[in-house]
Amino acid sequence: MLPLLLLSCTKTTKKTEEEHPKPSSVSKVITADYELYRPKKSIEAVLILFGGYPESISDIKQEFQILNSTENSEVAVLLLNYNQKLWLTDVEKFELASHLQTIFEQHQLPSDNIVIGGFSSGGNVSVLISNYIIEMKQFYLDPKAVFLIDSPIDLAALYMASEKNIARKFSVPSVQESQWIIQTLDSNFGSPHQNLEPYEKEAVFTSISNNTSNLEHLKNTRLRFYTEPDTSWWRKERMASYDQMNACYIKRLSERLKQEGFKEVEYIATSNKGYRSNGIRHPHSWSIVDKEDLLHWILQ
Repeated sequence: MLPLLLLSCTKTTKKTEEEHPKPSSVSKVITADYELYRPKKSIEAVLILFGGYPESISDIKQEFQILNSTENSEVAVLLLNYNQKLWLTDVEKFELASHLQTIFEQHQLPSDNIVIGGFSSGGNVSVLISNYIIEMKQFYLDPKAVFLIDSPIDLAALYMASEKNIARKFSVPSVQESQWIIQTLDSNFGSPHQNLEPYEKEAVFTSISNNTSNLEHLKNTRLRFYTEPDTSWWRKERMASYDQMNACYIKRLSERLKQEGFKEVEYIATSNKGYRSNGIRHPHSWSIVDKEDLLHWILQ
Protein backbone atom coordinates (compact mmCIF):
# COMPACT_ATOMS: atom_id res chain seq x y z
CA MET A 1 0.00 0.00 0.00
CA LEU A 2 1.35 3.39 -0.94
CA PRO A 3 1.64 6.07 1.76
CA LEU A 4 -0.77 8.49 0.09
CA LEU A 5 0.29 12.07 0.64
CA LEU A 6 -3.04 13.85 0.46
CA LEU A 7 -5.87 11.40 0.85
CA SER A 8 -4.86 8.40 2.91
CA CYS A 9 -3.55 7.46 6.30
CA THR A 10 -0.63 5.09 6.61
CA LYS A 11 -1.49 1.92 8.46
CA THR A 12 0.82 1.48 11.42
CA THR A 13 2.38 -1.72 12.57
CA LYS A 14 2.14 -1.05 16.28
CA LYS A 15 -0.14 -3.48 18.06
CA THR A 16 -2.41 -1.72 20.47
CA GLU A 17 -5.05 -3.17 22.71
CA GLU A 18 -8.50 -2.71 21.22
CA GLU A 19 -11.04 -0.78 23.15
CA HIS A 20 -13.45 -2.93 25.13
CA PRO A 21 -16.40 -0.92 26.46
CA LYS A 22 -17.67 -2.25 29.75
CA PRO A 23 -20.59 -4.64 29.23
CA SER A 24 -22.42 -2.94 32.07
CA SER A 25 -22.59 0.39 30.23
CA VAL A 26 -22.30 -0.36 26.51
CA SER A 27 -23.69 -3.02 24.21
CA LYS A 28 -22.08 -3.77 20.89
CA VAL A 29 -23.10 -5.24 17.56
CA ILE A 30 -20.34 -6.48 15.27
CA THR A 31 -20.94 -7.36 11.61
CA ALA A 32 -18.73 -7.50 8.53
CA ASP A 33 -19.99 -4.08 7.39
CA TYR A 34 -20.24 -2.12 10.62
CA GLU A 35 -19.83 -2.08 14.38
CA LEU A 36 -22.29 -0.37 16.68
CA TYR A 37 -21.45 0.64 20.25
CA ARG A 38 -24.50 1.93 22.08
CA PRO A 39 -25.02 2.98 25.68
CA LYS A 40 -27.52 0.88 27.58
CA LYS A 41 -28.93 4.07 29.05
CA SER A 42 -30.64 6.68 26.91
CA ILE A 43 -29.08 7.71 23.60
CA GLU A 44 -28.85 11.45 23.00
CA ALA A 45 -26.85 11.31 19.75
CA VAL A 46 -25.45 8.87 17.22
CA LEU A 47 -21.93 9.40 15.87
CA ILE A 48 -21.20 7.82 12.47
CA LEU A 49 -17.53 7.53 11.50
CA PHE A 50 -15.84 6.83 8.16
CA GLY A 51 -12.16 5.95 7.89
CA GLY A 52 -9.55 7.08 5.40
CA TYR A 53 -8.91 5.47 2.04
CA PRO A 54 -7.43 2.14 3.23
CA GLU A 55 -8.90 2.07 6.74
CA SER A 56 -11.00 -0.72 8.16
CA ILE A 57 -12.92 -0.48 11.42
CA SER A 58 -9.97 -1.90 13.34
CA ASP A 59 -7.76 0.86 11.91
CA ILE A 60 -10.24 3.53 12.98
CA LYS A 61 -10.35 2.14 16.51
CA GLN A 62 -6.56 2.01 16.68
CA GLU A 63 -5.99 5.53 15.42
CA PHE A 64 -8.99 7.25 17.02
CA GLN A 65 -9.86 5.69 20.35
CA ILE A 66 -13.15 7.50 20.64
CA LEU A 67 -14.83 4.53 22.34
CA ASN A 68 -12.86 5.23 25.50
CA SER A 69 -14.43 8.69 25.59
CA THR A 70 -17.99 7.61 24.74
CA GLU A 71 -18.07 4.62 27.11
CA ASN A 72 -19.98 6.44 29.84
CA SER A 73 -21.69 8.99 27.64
CA GLU A 74 -25.07 9.07 25.94
CA VAL A 75 -23.51 8.87 22.47
CA ALA A 76 -23.83 5.74 20.33
CA VAL A 77 -20.97 5.16 17.87
CA LEU A 78 -21.41 3.53 14.47
CA LEU A 79 -18.19 2.56 12.67
CA LEU A 80 -18.38 1.71 8.97
CA ASN A 81 -16.21 -0.58 6.85
CA TYR A 82 -16.83 1.77 3.95
CA ASN A 83 -13.69 3.16 2.35
CA GLN A 84 -11.68 3.70 -0.84
CA LYS A 85 -14.01 6.49 -1.96
CA LEU A 86 -12.79 9.97 -2.91
CA TRP A 87 -16.28 10.80 -4.20
CA LEU A 88 -19.66 9.08 -4.37
CA THR A 89 -21.73 8.37 -7.45
CA ASP A 90 -25.49 8.88 -7.28
CA VAL A 91 -25.96 5.11 -7.01
CA GLU A 92 -23.42 4.89 -4.19
CA LYS A 93 -25.11 7.73 -2.32
CA PHE A 94 -28.48 5.99 -2.54
CA GLU A 95 -27.05 2.62 -1.47
CA LEU A 96 -25.11 4.07 1.45
CA ALA A 97 -28.04 6.18 2.68
CA SER A 98 -30.33 3.15 2.44
CA HIS A 99 -27.80 1.03 4.34
CA LEU A 100 -27.56 3.59 7.12
CA GLN A 101 -31.32 3.85 7.39
CA THR A 102 -31.61 0.06 7.63
CA ILE A 103 -29.07 0.01 10.47
CA PHE A 104 -31.01 2.67 12.34
CA GLU A 105 -34.27 0.77 11.88
CA GLN A 106 -32.84 -2.61 12.89
CA HIS A 107 -31.31 -1.26 16.07
CA GLN A 108 -33.99 1.33 16.85
CA LEU A 109 -31.51 4.19 16.97
CA PRO A 110 -32.79 7.75 17.36
CA SER A 111 -32.53 9.59 14.07
CA ASP A 112 -33.06 13.17 15.23
CA ASN A 113 -29.49 13.91 16.38
CA ILE A 114 -26.98 12.32 14.03
CA VAL A 115 -23.38 13.49 13.66
CA ILE A 116 -21.37 12.21 10.69
CA GLY A 117 -17.62 12.58 10.35
CA GLY A 118 -14.54 11.05 8.86
CA PHE A 119 -10.81 11.21 8.35
CA SER A 120 -9.13 11.96 5.02
CA SER A 121 -11.27 10.54 2.19
CA GLY A 122 -13.77 9.48 4.88
CA GLY A 123 -14.40 13.18 5.44
CA ASN A 124 -15.36 13.54 1.78
CA VAL A 125 -17.83 10.68 2.21
CA SER A 126 -19.24 12.28 5.36
CA VAL A 127 -19.99 15.61 3.70
CA LEU A 128 -21.36 14.14 0.47
CA ILE A 129 -23.67 11.58 2.11
CA SER A 130 -24.95 14.13 4.64
CA ASN A 131 -25.78 16.62 1.90
CA TYR A 132 -27.54 13.86 -0.06
CA ILE A 133 -29.59 12.59 2.90
CA ILE A 134 -30.86 16.06 3.70
CA GLU A 135 -31.65 16.72 0.03
CA MET A 136 -33.56 13.47 -0.47
CA LYS A 137 -36.77 13.57 1.53
CA GLN A 138 -37.21 9.78 1.40
CA PHE A 139 -34.67 9.28 4.20
CA TYR A 140 -35.75 10.13 7.73
CA LEU A 141 -32.16 10.38 8.98
CA ASP A 142 -31.31 13.87 10.18
CA PRO A 143 -27.62 14.86 10.28
CA LYS A 144 -27.38 17.77 12.70
CA ALA A 145 -23.60 18.12 12.43
CA VAL A 146 -20.85 17.05 10.03
CA PHE A 147 -17.09 17.14 10.38
CA LEU A 148 -14.06 16.22 8.33
CA ILE A 149 -10.44 15.65 9.33
CA ASP A 150 -7.77 16.82 6.88
CA SER A 151 -9.70 15.62 3.85
CA PRO A 152 -8.78 16.01 0.14
CA ILE A 153 -11.95 17.94 -0.61
CA ASP A 154 -10.78 19.55 -3.87
CA LEU A 155 -10.23 16.83 -6.49
CA ALA A 156 -9.03 19.25 -9.16
CA ALA A 157 -6.44 20.63 -6.75
CA LEU A 158 -5.46 17.05 -5.87
CA TYR A 159 -4.87 16.35 -9.55
CA MET A 160 -2.70 19.44 -9.96
CA ALA A 161 -0.73 18.74 -6.79
CA SER A 162 -0.01 15.27 -8.14
CA GLU A 163 1.31 16.76 -11.36
CA LYS A 164 3.77 18.82 -9.31
CA ASN A 165 4.89 15.73 -7.37
CA ILE A 166 5.60 13.82 -10.57
CA ALA A 167 7.58 16.70 -12.04
CA ARG A 168 9.56 17.15 -8.80
CA LYS A 169 10.52 13.45 -8.45
CA PHE A 170 11.21 13.90 -4.75
CA SER A 171 10.66 10.24 -3.84
CA VAL A 172 9.57 7.03 -5.51
CA PRO A 173 6.50 6.55 -3.24
CA SER A 174 5.39 10.15 -3.83
CA VAL A 175 5.68 9.77 -7.59
CA GLN A 176 3.87 6.42 -7.56
CA GLU A 177 1.07 7.84 -5.47
CA SER A 178 0.67 10.84 -7.74
CA GLN A 179 0.63 8.66 -10.85
CA TRP A 180 -2.16 6.58 -9.29
CA ILE A 181 -4.17 9.68 -8.42
CA ILE A 182 -3.92 11.15 -11.92
CA GLN A 183 -4.71 7.80 -13.53
CA THR A 184 -7.78 7.38 -11.30
CA LEU A 185 -9.11 10.89 -11.90
CA ASP A 186 -8.28 10.84 -15.60
CA SER A 187 -10.13 7.57 -16.14
CA ASN A 188 -13.24 8.88 -14.39
CA PHE A 189 -13.32 12.61 -15.18
CA GLY A 190 -10.57 13.46 -17.64
CA SER A 191 -8.17 16.30 -16.94
CA PRO A 192 -9.47 19.32 -14.99
CA HIS A 193 -7.37 21.48 -17.32
CA GLN A 194 -9.69 20.55 -20.20
CA ASN A 195 -12.99 19.96 -18.39
CA LEU A 196 -13.68 21.13 -14.86
CA GLU A 197 -17.39 20.28 -14.81
CA PRO A 198 -17.14 16.62 -13.68
CA TYR A 199 -14.87 17.69 -10.82
CA GLU A 200 -17.38 20.31 -9.73
CA LYS A 201 -20.14 17.70 -9.91
CA GLU A 202 -18.39 15.16 -7.69
CA ALA A 203 -15.95 16.96 -5.37
CA VAL A 204 -16.86 18.46 -2.02
CA PHE A 205 -15.30 21.74 -3.18
CA THR A 206 -13.67 23.09 -6.32
CA SER A 207 -11.66 26.13 -5.32
CA ILE A 208 -10.70 27.29 -8.81
CA SER A 209 -14.37 28.09 -9.51
CA ASN A 210 -15.53 28.47 -5.89
CA ASN A 211 -18.04 25.66 -6.47
CA THR A 212 -19.79 24.56 -3.27
CA SER A 213 -22.85 22.91 -4.82
CA ASN A 214 -22.24 19.64 -2.96
CA LEU A 215 -22.76 21.40 0.37
CA GLU A 216 -25.81 23.51 -0.51
CA HIS A 217 -28.17 21.44 1.66
CA LEU A 218 -25.88 21.76 4.71
CA LYS A 219 -26.50 25.47 5.20
CA ASN A 220 -28.38 24.85 8.46
CA THR A 221 -26.06 22.06 9.61
CA ARG A 222 -23.20 22.55 12.07
CA LEU A 223 -19.89 22.01 10.26
CA ARG A 224 -16.40 21.46 11.56
CA PHE A 225 -13.25 21.26 9.46
CA TYR A 226 -10.14 19.96 11.23
CA THR A 227 -6.64 20.26 9.80
CA GLU A 228 -3.06 20.73 10.94
CA PRO A 229 -1.31 23.08 8.49
CA ASP A 230 2.29 22.23 9.40
CA THR A 231 4.05 23.69 6.36
CA SER A 232 7.50 22.91 7.78
CA TRP A 233 6.72 19.19 8.11
CA TRP A 234 5.28 18.91 4.61
CA ARG A 235 8.20 20.81 3.10
CA LYS A 236 10.78 18.65 4.86
CA GLU A 237 9.10 15.26 4.50
CA ARG A 238 7.38 15.63 1.10
CA MET A 239 8.83 18.82 -0.40
CA ALA A 240 5.22 19.96 -0.67
CA SER A 241 4.14 23.60 -0.78
CA TYR A 242 1.09 24.98 1.00
CA ASP A 243 -1.04 24.79 -2.15
CA GLN A 244 -0.44 21.02 -2.20
CA MET A 245 -1.81 20.56 1.32
CA ASN A 246 -5.38 19.67 2.24
CA ALA A 247 -5.27 22.49 4.79
CA CYS A 248 -5.09 25.10 2.02
CA TYR A 249 -8.42 24.07 0.47
CA ILE A 250 -10.15 23.30 3.75
CA LYS A 251 -9.44 26.85 4.89
CA ARG A 252 -10.63 28.26 1.56
CA LEU A 253 -13.83 26.26 1.83
CA SER A 254 -14.56 27.49 5.34
CA GLU A 255 -14.05 31.07 4.22
CA ARG A 256 -16.21 30.59 1.12
CA LEU A 257 -19.09 29.05 3.04
CA LYS A 258 -19.12 31.95 5.50
CA GLN A 259 -19.28 34.34 2.55
CA GLU A 260 -22.28 32.35 1.25
CA GLY A 261 -24.14 32.71 4.55
CA PHE A 262 -23.30 29.43 6.29
CA LYS A 263 -23.43 30.51 9.92
CA GLU A 264 -22.14 27.45 11.78
CA VAL A 265 -18.82 26.69 10.13
CA GLU A 266 -15.74 26.10 12.26
CA TYR A 267 -12.24 25.88 10.81
CA ILE A 268 -10.05 24.22 13.45
CA ALA A 269 -6.33 24.44 12.72
CA THR A 270 -4.24 22.52 15.24
CA SER A 271 -0.53 22.56 16.01
CA ASN A 272 1.73 19.60 16.84
CA LYS A 273 -1.18 17.26 17.60
CA GLY A 274 -0.76 14.98 14.61
CA TYR A 275 0.73 11.63 15.64
CA ARG A 276 -0.02 8.11 14.53
CA SER A 277 -0.79 5.45 17.15
CA ASN A 278 2.78 4.14 16.85
CA GLY A 279 4.12 7.54 17.93
CA ILE A 280 5.26 8.70 14.50
CA ARG A 281 4.76 12.39 13.88
CA HIS A 282 2.34 13.05 11.01
CA PRO A 283 -0.02 16.05 10.74
CA HIS A 284 -2.37 13.96 8.57
CA SER A 285 -3.76 11.94 11.47
CA TRP A 286 -6.94 11.30 13.45
CA SER A 287 -5.17 12.56 16.58
CA ILE A 288 -5.55 16.24 15.65
CA VAL A 289 -9.13 15.98 16.96
CA ASP A 290 -9.69 16.67 20.65
CA LYS A 291 -12.11 13.83 21.46
CA GLU A 292 -13.60 15.37 24.60
CA ASP A 293 -14.25 18.66 22.83
CA LEU A 294 -15.81 16.75 19.92
CA LEU A 295 -18.21 14.97 22.27
CA HIS A 296 -19.19 18.27 23.86
CA TRP A 297 -19.88 19.66 20.38
CA ILE A 298 -21.94 16.58 19.45
CA LEU A 299 -24.16 16.96 22.52
CA GLN A 300 -24.52 20.74 22.53
